[in-house]
Amino acid sequence: MTATPQTTGRLLKRAQYRNHRAADRALAAIGTTLVQWDALRAIDEAPGASAHALAVATFQSDQSFGTLAARLVAQGLVERAPGVGRRVEHRLTDAGRRVLEAGMAVTAEVTARSFAELSAAELETLHGLLERVGEA
Repeated sequence: MTATPQTTGRLLKRAQYRNHRAADRALAAIGTTLVQWDALRAIDEAPGASAHALAVATFQSDQSFGTLAARLVAQGLVERAPGVGRRVEHRLTDAGRRVLEAGMAVTAEVTARSFAELSAAELETLHGLLERVGEA
């Protein structure tokens, strides 16, 4: 296959898809999904963040993140509180923190397997290239 932006984009999407499917399967064992765990990760990294900021951080629409956040609240993993103006702030509960931490171990293992075929130098090169493309 010749390397073109289109073929490279498809290869990138395929690698991401395989990694996400593997993570979803592994996270199911601890009672969560990749989308839910990623939301917990984003909330942990930005406590008190608005729903919009969290939607952007998790590559979701505002509406999708709102629906997800409501499910996380119903599961007792996230608390919502009024913020400044109309802003609603999000924070992890103790249960949410436990799921996040368990998911960290699971996703670290899955991601390590996903990139196991690359040497340290290849991984560094890929990282640099993806940073450049992602910032463009």
